[in-house]
Amino acid sequence: MSLLLHLSDTHFGTELRGPAEALRELVREQQPTLAVLSGDLTQRARRAQFRAARAFLDALGVPSVLAIPGNHDIPLFNVLGRLLAPYRGYRRWVQADLEPEFEDDRWLVLCVNTTRRYRHKDGEVSRAQVEQVAARLRRARGGDQIRIVVTHQPVLAVRDEDRHNLLHERETAVRAWVAAGADLVLGGHIHLPYLRALDEAYAGLPRRAWAVQAGTAVSHRIRDGIPNSVNLIRALAGRQCEVERWDWDGACKRFTKVSLRRLRLDA
Repeated sequence: MSLLLHLSDTHFGTELRGPAEALRELVREQQPTLAVLSGDLTQRARRAQFRAARAFLDALGVPSVLAIPGNHDIPLFNVLGRLLAPYRGYRRWVQADLEPEFEDDRWLVLCVNTTRRYRHKDGEVSRAQVEQVAARLRRARGGDQIRIVVTHQPVLAVRDEDRHNLLHERETAVRAWVAAGADLVLGGHIHLPYLRALDEAYAGLPRRAWAVQAGTAVSHRIRDGIPNSVNLIRALAGRQCEVERWDWDGACKRFTKVSLRRLRLDA
């Protein structure tokens, strides 16, 4: 069984030791083969924060790691750095490729950089990015492979107060990606974990696909009392997967599984 760890919004500089250590223990227990980080690894894109994020990723011990920058991974107060070299720290300490991909028989994971130096918090996806991802999805291996797109900002909101955080140009992107074969769209940004069918927000999609949001993995910047949280996605035979939500339990000082949903994926 192939297993993917989805985590987001670590915000190093605001990290908590307990959840960080417990997450490493969860990885040792569950043995995911792939980790996907959907942005905001740091709080303010400072060198020490990037170093801490790099050390954390190395200590996880997951064989393959993919990440994308979030809006917090671009300098905010260093205006010159934001304008001239917004991804310098990220490229040096995390990954040189801002839109990495991974493919094997069970997974196709396509990462999309939705940050922009001219936007403070909001994210957007360009028509070129939409077309590039759709074309890559159409070249997928097929079979039981699960096809995933990763953005930082969400493409579906479950609360009205989060609608202003939604990805710009999401309508064009979601419709193109789902038509091309995407099964899941992973995101973060709002520190709120949930799983929803995309057709709840996008009527008339030609296939069933899902939005999977992760909470903040290790930061004290939790929201609405929801604890630190990560997702494990298990690839099953026959175009099926299980999405598990694991939350930090301060009483037993470990991550515990709080929900599981099995998804039957369309061809």
